[in-house]
Amino acid sequence: METIKVQVGKMVASSGGVTSDTTRNVVFEAEELAELRQAGTGRNGGPTDTRGTIQTLYKTSDGRLIVHVEEWSHWQGEPNVYTLQEVNEADLTGDGAFALLGQEAGGEFGRPLTLDEAIAEHAENV
Repeated sequence: METIKVQVGKMVASSGGVTSDTTRNVVFEAEELAELRQAGTGRNGGPTDTRGTIQTLYKTSDGRLIVHVEEWSHWQGEPNVYTLQEVNEADLTGDGAFALLGQEAGGEFGRPLTLDEAIAEHAENV
């Protein structure tokens, strides 16, 4: 285990250069299991490198699974938002809220989709 230091809260910069920062530091003992970086969506609906999300999965010294989410933006007036969430294994597999992060972690979380899950997922994206 190592000492992990992350932030929670929100930070936003205005066009006048004033920054509103309500972030707070959080320190805990954990092992980092995986990190998932995803590009944001641009005005045309395609991916952009000016905003995105970073999800990091931790296993704490007391066995809890914690996800730190950083929703970041390089645009003035758009906030960077930092959150921590306790999750369970169902959140990291199948159609769970953090299934892609679970896949990055591999092992017990990174199982392949079943045939029914893959068909349903494809139908949603068509």
